[in-house]
Amino acid sequence: MALHKIKDFDPEYRTHFDNHDVIGFDLYSGNDKIGSVDDVLVDDNGTFRYLVINTGLWILGKKVLMPIAQGQINYADRRVYANSLTKAQVEQLPEYNPDHLVDYDHEEQVRGVYRPAATGVAAPEMAYDRTSYGYDRDPDLYAFDKDQNLRLYQERLIASKTRMKAGEVTIGKHIETETARVSVPIEKERIVIERTPVTGGMPVTPGEVDFHEGEVARVEVYEEVPDIHKEAFVREEVRVKKVVDQNVVTAEDQIRREELDLNVEGNPVVDKKL
Repeated sequence: MALHKIKDFDPEYRTHFDNHDVIGFDLYSGNDKIGSVDDVLVDDNGTFRYLVINTGLWILGKKVLMPIAQGQINYADRRVYANSLTKAQVEQLPEYNPDHLVDYDHEEQVRGVYRPAATGVAAPEMAYDRTSYGYDRDPDLYAFDKDQNLRLYQERLIASKTRMKAGEVTIGKHIETETARVSVPIEKERIVIERTPVTGGMPVTPGEVDFHEGEVARVEVYEEVPDIHKEAFVREEVRVKKVVDQNVVTAEDQIRREELDLNVEGNPVVDKKL
């Protein structure tokens, strides 16, 4: 089945999509902008099959094909989010040339790159050829009506703590010198000689007089000598210990939350399950 640029297939295609033209939308992989959408390829029935993506922010000038079911289109933000596109895949994909027709072999190369990422397993051995292949064989790549999951993200504040060194206290000792004074009372004996003359003379009984030459009276004299010395003693004790002060730190910040926007056109039956 041949592929056509959407403008060639239907020059007025915008009127069928309420002017929602995906061409020119930014292309994102996760939170990273990687390029833009340059064109859309449809089959003979007008069914979307590929987005032509310009991966200039990854590989300058390289345009490749992305199967339509491999992207999520956000019309409000004018963005297309690639489900699992990687730079390694872009490097493996054949380059798209708008002047050349996309044939079966080109598509098979494209499918061979996307299949493992879409299904989570390696591509099975082909049980078809260019005459028997149908896009329904790869619903993960082409099916618009398959079940799709949309993740709504929300930010939250996470409080944690790490132990870090706040400082260091070093305690030592040094010697200071000062002059000290101390007083101690001392006693010192001295000899006092008193001579008292006797008036009139008192007679001495005969026989009591005993003259001795060289008679001596001996008196010992004492004095106190100060004994001053130094001794060391414990003046005070210094105890070093750590205590833990507890405190509660409160922080606030702006956090984001995604909410689901549901746009319904026409009268489809929609069951909302929470």
